[in-house]
Amino acid sequence: MTERVDIREGSWEELGELASDIRRVVFIEEQRVPLSEEWDGRDPECRHFLALRQGTPLGTARLLPDGHIGRVAVLHEARGLGIGAALMQAAIATARRLGHPQVELAAQTHALAFYENLGFVAFGDVFMDAGIPHRNMRLSLNV
Repeated sequence: MTERVDIREGSWEELGELASDIRRVVFIEEQRVPLSEEWDGRDPECRHFLALRQGTPLGTARLLPDGHIGRVAVLHEARGLGIGAALMQAAIATARRLGHPQVELAAQTHALAFYENLGFVAFGDVFMDAGIPHRNMRLSLNV
């Protein structure tokens, strides 16, 4: 039996401290994303999602006002437990509730299959972001 994962949704003011700790570990320390690229100044305008198991924060994601999902990060020790999928489902549900016709994201190419399993479809060419290959993906919410 898998342990329950709780997803909290809130503002940067509410969830930013815990979300930034996860993003710092995953993006800045693990993936070597430059500080200036990780902290883009857009967090205050986003809806944020925090995944917790037994009260421990293990993952985060954000939904921008234009329907883009980004900064999806799960701590190394918690990968493969369904936390990323739970975060994505929460972000998609919020986008649908807010009336977005679709959601888009820039996926690291190693994670394309993860997003495809959630129904996303890749489009466009591979591009580099923070030194990491990415591809744009889209999910229609008009179903």
